[in-house]
Amino acid sequence: MSQKILVVDDELSILTLLQFNLEQAGYEVVTAENGAEALEVVTAENPKCIILDLMLPEMDGLEVCKELRQRHIHTPVLMLTAKDDEFDKVLGLELGADDYMTKPFSPREVVARVKAILRRVKQLEESKTASEMQEEEKIQVGQLAVYPNNYEAFFQGKIMEVTPKEFELLVYLVRHKGRVLTREQLLSAVWDYDFVGDTRIVDVHVSHLREKIEQNTRKPEYIKTIRGLGYKLEEPSI
Repeated sequence: MSQKILVVDDELSILTLLQFNLEQAGYEVVTAENGAEALEVVTAENPKCIILDLMLPEMDGLEVCKELRQRHIHTPVLMLTAKDDEFDKVLGLELGADDYMTKPFSPREVVARVKAILRRVKQLEESKTASEMQEEEKIQVGQLAVYPNNYEAFFQGKIMEVTPKEFELLVYLVRHKGRVLTREQLLSAVWDYDFVGDTRIVDVHVSHLREKIEQNTRKPEYIKTIRGLGYKLEEPSI
């Protein structure tokens, strides 16, 4: 059975282009032309991934993404934006989008991104099923405790509110404690891209994690920036 993808855009040419390329790649495609319709389609069709345009009439993509997460619908979202405004990209990620692409885009790259997202979802589902048969795993780094099998993380004894992608990044960092990881490595491991992507998305997610575990984000004690290379998570010196 083919996986269902929802494409949301108010431009018919974009809808047609993406629908054609996704169907050629073997996916079933449903569409919506505005935010309210998108929410109805999500409820009725239960897609595996949502390609969501930022600039929509009445209810924009940011509002749609926020509403989905408030309803505890965690379907992966690939946000499309015609803007170069960094604020919109970052805000989209903060509201729960898994990834973003800037228009104009290559349809082949959109398909590749969708494939990568769905691969990650499948791996997580398989890992979660396998974890039910395993002992509880705990990784402790300073006052940070991560339970990969339970999809939970605690800092100073309090549960952390993290998005699924932030949690994946955190798990990868703690499992490679003390190692310098390039942005490209993190992009490949956490976002599963098999092509050169925009490493800015890594920086945004690292910044979000720092806000949740660092006393001073300008002088981080856990997630260190290694200039010219990438990041390293290490035991704090305190």
